[in-house]
Amino acid sequence: MTDWSARFAAFAGRFAERFSRVEPRRQMVSYLRGLLAEAERKNGWTLAEMAGETGPQGMQRLLNFYAWDAEGMRDDVRTAVVDVLGDAERGVLIADETGFVKKGTKSAGVARQYSGTAGRIENSQIGVFLAYASDRGRALIDRELYLPKEWIADRGRCAAAGIPDDVGFATKPELAQLMVERALAARIPFAWFTADEAYGQVGRLRLWLEEHDIAHVLAVPKSQMVISMDLRQRRVHAVIADVDPATWQRLSCGDGAHGQRIYDWAAVDIRPLRRPEVGHWLLARRSVSDPTEIAYYICFGPAATDLQELVRVAGTRWAIEESFQTAKNETGLDHYQVRRYQAWYRHITLSMAAAAFLVITRDAAKKGDPHPV
Repeated sequence: MTDWSARFAAFAGRFAERFSRVEPRRQMVSYLRGLLAEAERKNGWTLAEMAGETGPQGMQRLLNFYAWDAEGMRDDVRTAVVDVLGDAERGVLIADETGFVKKGTKSAGVARQYSGTAGRIENSQIGVFLAYASDRGRALIDRELYLPKEWIADRGRCAAAGIPDDVGFATKPELAQLMVERALAARIPFAWFTADEAYGQVGRLRLWLEEHDIAHVLAVPKSQMVISMDLRQRRVHAVIADVDPATWQRLSCGDGAHGQRIYDWAAVDIRPLRRPEVGHWLLARRSVSDPTEIAYYICFGPAATDLQELVRVAGTRWAIEESFQTAKNETGLDHYQVRRYQAWYRHITLSMAAAAFLVITRDAAKKGDPHPV
């Protein structure tokens, strides 16, 4: 058995207990192996062909009919990732969404809605994800399918797509909070949480994070209101406009596709009414080439946190974009051809598992370990 085969067999074996019967277990292993193959498309037909089957029926049964615990497998994926990447002092949880462009009206949650993937309003499904990142790597660890209000209002349509009656409407930030709650319950080691403006501008989410002492760096729009140190409510762009030019520091927020991501950064204290052990800051990121291009972040964390740490966490947000790209390009995250609610979760979880295997294998290769799992 080759090193790759041994690694894969050990990794897939972690999920075997989720399957009480041999045939579903075999299909799961074949599905994972197919997602890791170099085929251009990884749908039911191509996965079946790679498994030596004459049609996609077995793969479809795995996603739609066999009894197995996708939530339990999600937890197993999360554990496998954290076992390798876990870092209580520098680990970061990252929330973001990605779109899956679809035809028709029957796939669970599909609607004409804005898809960041397409960069416009498209007929699509939207998945909200949680990633884990540390200095050792990054991977997706949780997922939720966003269901627009028009879906929840039509319970007949929900039933046809296999959406349970007890599933109600939840905003994308609420789905992100749900996944962070699961990470807390599982005692995942992390130090920070970060997300983009769609999540950062939601006061309820920021308040919940503070109530649970979760340090965070959250992007916000320039119109966001904050309490300045003179106890005035001001827009973030006005606060930053008053910053002493000497406050700005040119720093890297991590590696990018073209080298170090270099920006000018400044952080100022906000919210003077605070507990002595914590800090509240407004962080700004300014383009070096175009100083009028400024991004803003509301930050909360230990009082001793310095600018470099806030910058590091802000830069970590790109890790989830890289995780989406890896999962879509290498493990078929968006290659599915399913309509039902349960099948979406099952395919996405299996794709996340395959992507986690790549992360674990790459980490082991860096350390020279031939048997990482």
